[in-house]
Amino acid sequence: MKSYVLFFDEVDRSSLPYVGGKGANLGELSKTGFPVPGGFCVTTHAYQDFIATSPKMDSLLDELNAMNPDDLSQLRKLGERIRTHLQQLEIPFQLRNEIFHAWESVGKEYAYAVRSSATAEDLPTASFAGQQDTYLNIKGQDGLIQHIRKCWSSLFTDRAISYRAKNGFDHRQVYLSVVVQRMVNPEISGILFTADPVNGNRKVVSIDASFGLGEAIVSGIVSADLYKVKDGQFIHKNISEKKIAIYSIPEGGTVKKELPLDQQTKQALTDSQILRLAELGKRIEKHFGSPQDIEFCIENGKIFVVQSRPITSLYPLPDIPQDPLRVMFSFGHVQMMTDAMKPLGLSVLRTIFPKKVLFEAGGRLFVDPTEVLRTKPGRKILPKAFHHLVDEGLSRAISEVIQRPEFLQVPPKPGFVKSARRFMAPIIKEVWNNLVKRDPKLAKSIVESFMQKKWTEVREKLQGVSGAGRLKAVQDQLSILGRDVLQNLFPYVICFPISFLLLRKALIRWIGDEKELYQLNKSLPGNITSEMGLQIGDLADLVRELPEVEEYLKHADDQTFYEGLFNVYGGERFKRAFEEFIAKYGHRCPGEIDLTRPRWRVVPAQLVPAILGHMRSVKPGEHRQKFIQGEQEAQEAARRILDHVGRGSFKSKWIKRLMEVYRHMGGLREHPKYLLTMILDECKKAIMTEAEGLVKKGVLQQSEDVFFLTLDELIQLSKEEFKQDVFSLVADRKEKYEWHHTLNPPRVMTSEGEMVTGSPRKGEFPQGALVGTPASAGVVEGKARSVLKPEEAHLNEGEILVAPHTDPGWTPLFQSAKALVTEVGGLMTHGAVVAREYGIPAVVGVDDATKKIKDGQMIRLDGSQGVVEILSDEKK
Repeated sequence: MKSYVLFFDEVDRSSLPYVGGKGANLGELSKTGFPVPGGFCVTTHAYQDFIATSPKMDSLLDELNAMNPDDLSQLRKLGERIRTHLQQLEIPFQLRNEIFHAWESVGKEYAYAVRSSATAEDLPTASFAGQQDTYLNIKGQDGLIQHIRKCWSSLFTDRAISYRAKNGFDHRQVYLSVVVQRMVNPEISGILFTADPVNGNRKVVSIDASFGLGEAIVSGIVSADLYKVKDGQFIHKNISEKKIAIYSIPEGGTVKKELPLDQQTKQALTDSQILRLAELGKRIEKHFGSPQDIEFCIENGKIFVVQSRPITSLYPLPDIPQDPLRVMFSFGHVQMMTDAMKPLGLSVLRTIFPKKVLFEAGGRLFVDPTEVLRTKPGRKILPKAFHHLVDEGLSRAISEVIQRPEFLQVPPKPGFVKSARRFMAPIIKEVWNNLVKRDPKLAKSIVESFMQKKWTEVREKLQGVSGAGRLKAVQDQLSILGRDVLQNLFPYVICFPISFLLLRKALIRWIGDEKELYQLNKSLPGNITSEMGLQIGDLADLVRELPEVEEYLKHADDQTFYEGLFNVYGGERFKRAFEEFIAKYGHRCPGEIDLTRPRWRVVPAQLVPAILGHMRSVKPGEHRQKFIQGEQEAQEAARRILDHVGRGSFKSKWIKRLMEVYRHMGGLREHPKYLLTMILDECKKAIMTEAEGLVKKGVLQQSEDVFFLTLDELIQLSKEEFKQDVFSLVADRKEKYEWHHTLNPPRVMTSEGEMVTGSPRKGEFPQGALVGTPASAGVVEGKARSVLKPEEAHLNEGEILVAPHTDPGWTPLFQSAKALVTEVGGLMTHGAVVAREYGIPAVVGVDDATKKIKDGQMIRLDGSQGVVEILSDEKK
């Protein structure tokens, strides 16, 4: 028999479908012995039977589910109709009786808090906090029934309807319970977070407190005191001026009161109460197994807990111990791809790179360089390397953490320095030889010979095997790929940033500035990604001659892309040229380090915006002319430098050597990633062949479901050794992946969960300017074009590309852009290097650039100072 009422001691987490998130959590707390005021839950069965008495609710819910959530006018009207209708419905007699009996059992003499508790509320990934209503100090049975009905109606407030619609919750599948809880008349109330809600530190307890009822804090009418405690010690106190408090009144309801002057600036909680609350909060967190947002109040010196729910805003932690303190940086920020990844993509990268330093959190990967940073040389060299090569903000954040006493007091693991020295010694020797001895002009042939050999080796290993054997071969080849690239390619490509830093230092010392260095970066010889951009330009020039092909491309789709070209004049000619491009670059795409991303060979229409954008913004043949001009400008800059330092001198010989290394090794910068993507694509072909076989056997519903399994799990599945329900596992991971997509990954985080931002870059900047890292010199003004995905780009002549990040898959857009702004990056990351090579100004590492700069705004970009100014709020 279904119950309309359940007391707190009859409820636990398994009761969520009947009492909602708030009710289930209060039941858990009460049953476990935490100090919870008595009460009961009016269950979802009661709500369902209540609305079942309405002949109209079915049709109203149909209207609600069919409604466009962005149509606010329609949303308001429909919500108002439903709420009015529910307010007029009679509550069935049996239901009223059960509520009255429960109320009498707890105590008719008390006042009550009547709170909504939805089944899609206080969940680990969706809090729904504040979406339904709460009523305080309710007295008498008529008041109780009236406010329970109001709670049911509040399931259809505008904000609740909109939130559910935008988060994909079916309005029919969200039910409402009502929590009826004895009112506490507190001297002090507050909110306790068992992790710092601002920076995510899991060891910091953060407490807001003020006088009277907590409603004053929740509604924002008072600035509460803020206390922070870590490991039983105070780390922060801020005593606010608390002018107003809310109190219960005897006849029911609440009233605002102005506090006496001497109480307004008084610390609301004593130090002893703060520490007791921090300890209580951590016990509650331990019980629930996750950080909690807890509402508390203090009556006659006794602490009561009136609500606890998960903190849903925290970025997930990697699976590593919190102690001793460790520091990690985002692999995606280094690779210019910060999007969430599917499990297969994550497991492939953790197969290529050492698992002991690469951890997953929130669908992203984080690198743990802690052991290196525990050494003195590591603390000196690594932050500088990050500053120059990766991302200035990342460097500042890491520098901040490694200066903390709790980090410095932990030595590196025994034997680490010795083993690291032994591993790096031969690589350092190769780097030295490339820098000062070997002919830089020969580097390209050596590197490309290794790449061809490696690619051929992988292809051969994956042929002639099938099933689990083929998947194991994929795993084996990926497991040695990182080592092979490090030993054979790294000693060449690392010479590019090293020579950059040495050249810059020499030019500043001997010439007085580094301006010529940026000229040397233009049109680097042999850059495989720049050559790809030039070939996009060639395709665009071909399309200029074929207007029917141009018209076709505007509407082409991936499935019929090639077939449709046969039906237009010039289509076969374009098809031959395009297929030549795909034969060389079809394994690439935006976010290409993620094996699960669709490659251009599968989604050729992704390249259309780049081709058409090039036609709009670049004149015929101009891209090739610019490249030749860049080569000439680089040669002229080299001559000017040598003339300045004096030919024949030691200085000139050293600088000449550095310039040769810089240009020839710079041309190889993209080769390791090119090889990586070639091999990832070969592995993907093998994996998808096996996936299709698993679909035919009925093991998987569709071949892309393999993206939601790890490589190890896929091998087990092929061996028929996988013990879990694959369909359910895939469905759960798809849902989790969608949640991961909503998260904003930090550049740097600690093992305690703290998201470290570091201090901002110092300097005198124009008021209101967005500050990043200067990456390519020059000052330009133009219209901002915000692009989140390159396949959706629509760049016009003279527009400035504003992007979250760029990797080689974005390169086709660079010919069309007047300048570049990115949210992520440093001096030697993809966008910065390519911008310098193309001779366009760039500022990288501008936090939230795509949100702060609106599409179409006029902006001024100073690539020398690293600032972006918004010239007009009006979109042009």
